[in-house]
Amino acid sequence: EEMRDHLRMGSGFAEDGLQDGLIETCLRAALAAIEGRIGKMLFQRRFLWVLDHWREAEQALPVSPVAAVVSVTLVDAAGAEGVVPAGTYRLIPDLHRPRLAGKGGALPTIPAEGLVKVAFDAGFGTAWTDVPVDLRQAVLLLAAEYYEHRHDDGDASAGLPFGVVALIERWRTVRILGGGRK
Repeated sequence: EEMRDHLRMGSGFAEDGLQDGLIETCLRAALAAIEGRIGKMLFQRRFLWVLDHWREAEQALPVSPVAAVVSVTLVDAAGAEGVVPAGTYRLIPDLHRPRLAGKGGALPTIPAEGLVKVAFDAGFGTAWTDVPVDLRQAVLLLAAEYYEHRHDDGDASAGLPFGVVALIERWRTVRILGGGRK
């Protein structure tokens, strides 16, 4: 409804709801584009991240904000899984770079030729109103841009509109130093 209002679409006509599928597609595309650009998940959902080695003593998680680490599971070369006790690791919350760290020591050792599965919940919240207002506005602006230019042949300049960039810039994660050692 908020997107329909943003587009100034009338209501009460026989074709009400006719554009709903297109509007939803534009909103989903705008959400994905903004999440990809800022590295933050707007709606909270569960992620499963699989690694074959830790990069640092504290492992930076790939997206933010992270609400909770659900589980850490070690998998050996034969595929046998073992859940790491929750008391042996902790989440270091950070809006831009949340990290997983060992509690009172190092992160658990990943088996030779094995891997680790980290399940975690990330996002601002489960409702649209949990998303910061400037990011909500950026989503609406970008979705409207997609809606208005859905028939373009690609001749327009690439990139996000200035208004969207201005709204999301402060949320972008700045990565320096090449991301650490391998």
